[in-house]
Formats: sequence, structure tokens, C-alpha cells
Amino acid sequence: MITGLSKLSFNKNLCAYVVKNISTLSVLALTAVLASCSPKITKPVVKAPAKPVEQKVEPRFTQGNISVFIPFQLNNFNLKTVTKSQIGKADMPLDFYQGLMMGIDSAANEGLNFKVNVFDSRDNTSQLAALSKKEAVKLSNLLIGPVFPDGLKYMAAFSQTHKLPIISPLAASKPTEFDNPYLISVVPDIDMHGFKVADFIASTYKADQSIVVLINTKKSDDEALASPIRRRFAAKYPSYTVQEFSSTYVFETKMVKGKKYAVIVCSDDAPFVAPSLTKLYRLKNIAGYPIQVFGHPNWVKQTYNIEHLQSLQAAISSSYHIDYKDKDVVEFVKQYRLKYEFEPTEYAFRGFDTGYYFGKILAKYGPNYVDFLLKERYKGLHNDFEFDYNAEYGYFNRHLTVLQYKNTSLVKVD
Repeated sequence: MITGLSKLSFNKNLCAYVVKNISTLSVLALTAVLASCSPKITKPVVKAPAKPVEQKVEPRFTQGNISVFIPFQLNNFNLKTVTKSQIGKADMPLDFYQGLMMGIDSAANEGLNFKVNVFDSRDNTSQLAALSKKEAVKLSNLLIGPVFPDGLKYMAAFSQTHKLPIISPLAASKPTEFDNPYLISVVPDIDMHGFKVADFIASTYKADQSIVVLINTKKSDDEALASPIRRRFAAKYPSYTVQEFSSTYVFETKMVKGKKYAVIVCSDDAPFVAPSLTKLYRLKNIAGYPIQVFGHPNWVKQTYNIEHLQSLQAAISSSYHIDYKDKDVVEFVKQYRLKYEFEPTEYAFRGFDTGYYFGKILAKYGPNYVDFLLKERYKGLHNDFEFDYNAEYGYFNRHLTVLQYKNTSLVKVD
């Protein structure tokens, strides 16, 4: 998968200055700076034979045009007054950009030339309005970004007017929020997480021997996860008993012996989750009820009592998991360190998978690549891509994994 960096040539001095010396970056015409960093293919294009002259030959699709909108916001940096905090805010977009360019670079080995226009969206709709008027953007085969929901909503009209696919690479928002049939959502939304948890439980528990319990405070964030789980069981697994309680303390009063419990704590509010886990741990280890806990996907970035989590066989759905023993991951980390002299973050992995997958199918199928999104599955470094389609809100990735707490870490179990 990682095929080196031989295909794309960069304005190395300027790009190195942008990437490695961001803390001392002076105020420049940023669009021009980043455009000069766009990759140019060094491999020559094979010319078609001159004869026979009378034969009409359709031109081969030889260059993929990609426009990238990333909120670097480097216009806010002043060489004399820049702070460490301001620089830190650029970490996410810069890491994503660096991974993205490595992905597109690797995809270039499929034989297609890429012209990549990189623009600073500044997380500002006025900036997007100006950028969308550029001819280079209008001639794109693909837009990557903006990365935040407000920018994606603003660009929806442009995307539809020009029938131009636009990738939402990082936002976990519901595709229905954008009302754009040309949208490609890479990160599964909360509904997909709910469906994944319900499917996993149904595949591992027998309906007549178990009870599914939702711990749902009815707050909007909790209900966002509880609702798709509830709907999934009602529509696909109606033979399962599904109960719902506002807390583990209320749940305790309704428990019965002889049943296995799959308890889904729908909250990511740490002051609520921590005592809930303590109560469930005691119900399992003191009262003797067979309980397994399923948590909110945001738990992956939170810290709870590891003994409780492991005893309860706690599991969560996730759109992000890195196996650092995988040979492709090892090679990516090696190449990233070599090129940027930094460790790749989550966003660098996400950027690489986005650049490589979409660059690859663009190289393989040309301008009509979206017709093949449903067929082209991808095993990525951070998550797999498995797209579905809805005529109202476009393509959306539905692939998630289930991670379980084992040996003080999260291990992939599905």
C-alpha cells in the first residue's frame, strides 16, 4: 500500500518551510503558497501514435484534478506575536494534510497524474465563497473538505450546481444535515454506531436467554445513541427483549435471575458514566448477575477504571483503530517520520486513507469514479471504507469495528 514518494515532486524548499517551520511562518498570500506545494507528476505521459490520421481517438483521462480545503488559518499567525497555543491549533489540519498528500502520492503509482490545489479555508464562509469562484476549483474532479460541518453546508450548493463530489473527511455529522446528494461522508455517524452495537449484540446473544438494557438519561446526546439501537432491534431483531432505564440504580430494582444482560450505557458524560460502571461492576461481581457493558464511542478518548471495564467485558464501536504491528502501518509510520520528522497522529492516518483510496479509484475509473464507490471496498490503516448510497444525502461509509477492553488496552473483536 505504501509505495514510497517517488511519483510526486514538490516545491521542496517552500513546502518544508510551511510544514516544518510553521511556528515562524510570516504572513504570506497563503493560497499561492499552498498551490505551489501542490504535487506535480514527473512521469511523462505516453503520446498517442500520429497515424492513422483519419482515426478518431478519444483522449485518455490522464490527470485527476483535486481541490483540498483545510482550515490552516495561517493568516492569523504573526511572526512577532505568534503563541504556542495558536500553533497548536494548526496541528490537526497540518497532520491531516501531510497524511493526505502521502496517500495521493501513493495512489499516483496507479498511473494517473494528479493536480492538487490546496487552499486554506480558514474555517470561514467568506473565504470559501472566494475560493469557489476559482477556475481550478470548478474544474476539479473531486473536492476534499472543508473538514468542519458549517463549511460543508456552505459548499453544498456549489457541489450540486457543478455536480461535483465533495468529501467530508473528518466530521461525524449525520449526512442528512447537509442535504447534498454529491456528499461523500467518510466517518460513520452516530446512527451507524447504534446499528453496529445492536448487530453485534444480536450476533453474540440469544434472544430467549438475554435482555438488552439501555441506560439512557434522555439527554439529547444520550438519545442520539439510544434511538438507532432501539430502532434496529424493533426493525431487525424483534424477538429480543429491550428495556430502558434512566440509571443503573433504577435498573437494579428490575433485574431478574437467569438472564444474561447486555447493558448499553448511552452516555459519554464522565460524572455519570464512572459511578454507573461502579454499580454495574458490583452487580456482576457481588450480586452475581451476568453483565456485559457496551459504551458510547467517545469512551475511546476517555479514561475510566480499567478493572471495572475489563471485568464487565466493556466494548465500544469505533471508526478508528490502529494496529501498530500491521506491516502497512509500520511502513507508513516509517515514511511519515522520514518525510516530516514527526510521529503521525490520528489525523495523519485519516488523511492517508482518504488520499490513497480516492486517488486510487480516480486513477482506476476516471471522472466516473463515483459509480464504483459501492463496489470498491478498502481496508485502511485506521478504518475500512464500505460505502452505501442515499439519493437525498449521498454516499456514506458504514464500516465500524467493535473494540473490547482486554489486557489494559482496546482490542478489536469484530
